[in-house]
Amino acid sequence: MKSEVWLYPGMAGWHFLSVPKKQSEKIKKVFGAMKRGWGSLPVDVTIGKTSWKTSIFPDKKSGAYLLPLKADVRKKEGISSGNKISFLLKIRV
Repeated sequence: MKSEVWLYPGMAGWHFLSVPKKQSEKIKKVFGAMKRGWGSLPVDVTIGKTSWKTSIFPDKKSGAYLLPLKADVRKKEGISSGNKISFLLKIRV
């Protein structure tokens, strides 16, 4: 998948990738019953040479899942707000 990195407005400064809407709809349909707190789903993610475990969260406003990007990952992969990057996402079942 490919998406643009964006910075959440506010003091926290969280960075996110939006899972494309088409894939988000498919994820919700297939894995939605497995949701956890705040509708999150556990995932394995790979960007470049960096892989980690995290969760994606549904965003009612966009209708897509959001993938938070930790500062450590952004630093290792040279990612900043506005970059368009490819990523591999695997739902952990």
